[in-house]
Amino acid sequence: MPELKTLSLFFLTALAEIVGCYLPYLWLREGKSIWLLIPGMLSLMAFVWLLTLHPTAVGRVYAAYGGVYIATAIMWLWAVNGIRPSMWDIVGSAVALLGMAIIMFAPRSS
Repeated sequence: MPELKTLSLFFLTALAEIVGCYLPYLWLREGKSIWLLIPGMLSLMAFVWLLTLHPTAVGRVYAAYGGVYIATAIMWLWAVNGIRPSMWDIVGSAVALLGMAIIMFAPRSS
């Protein structure tokens, strides 16, 4: 089940990045407490650390991660912002995830 582990790690990485960016956004744009910068910073530190746990070349990880980030951001849009994704949001996310799967799981001659 290395594919499931990789996909789970990608989603956890994306969630850490989104939370790390969302909390400072709340402080800067929504007038929330400056103390949100502390968990935001910790979340971004977790994001960087999680990127190091992926078992393949860093360039490939960054390229594939983008697809998972897109899908996770669309889920965030719905879960946190309360905005239901459009059909095009869902199609775009599916295409991005397909690209991630091709990059990460294609057979390779090491």
